[in-house]
Amino acid sequence: MLGLKKENSLFTAGFSLVAGIDEAGRGPLAGPVVAAAAVLKPEIIANAAKMERLKDVNDSKKLTAKKREELFVAIQEEFFEVGVGLCDHTTIDRINILEATFLAMKMAVGQLKTKPSHLLIGGRFPIPNTTISQEAIIDGDALVFSIAAASIIAKVTRDRIMTELAKKYPQYGFLNHKGYGTKEHLEALKKYGPCPIHRRSFKPVSAYFKKSP
Repeated sequence: MLGLKKENSLFTAGFSLVAGIDEAGRGPLAGPVVAAAAVLKPEIIANAAKMERLKDVNDSKKLTAKKREELFVAIQEEFFEVGVGLCDHTTIDRINILEATFLAMKMAVGQLKTKPSHLLIGGRFPIPNTTISQEAIIDGDALVFSIAAASIIAKVTRDRIMTELAKKYPQYGFLNHKGYGTKEHLEALKKYGPCPIHRRSFKPVSAYFKKSP
């Protein structure tokens, strides 16, 4: 299990509800960016049975798809609260991926019924224009328990979305790569051109929309 040093230090300092926040889907050429907020309170950490179910929580990239699915259920049931936010490809193209990621994170926090007292953000940048106390932690999904939990919720949610979109656009192989720029995806993009869920502002997708001189 990842350590709880960060969360415990915040609880000791008087913060009663700490939300880990992370995203999935900043890098792909297609599909949405998804963010999740996973809220802990001291009573959860003190409950041995709950923590036993959550002992494998880690950076979503380090887990198998099966383990992520198992933990997705456990996190939903054992954390105090979970919120999810999403920005689709059109929003990403309109406001850029960084701003879309921030927006998805704000939406995830907005889905929570109880306002957290502190946010732990996975990444380099804190969420702008947010009144809640917060801090950004680089590689937070590999270091901080609550951020890792949020990364699992975001990853599983996005993977499920891309699995459904793969049925609509089977020629691109979304089921295999979830929209990332793999060799298979780039070859399909070259052969078929972009589909409606491709991000027009991302290279190499943007090349298909440049006007001829």
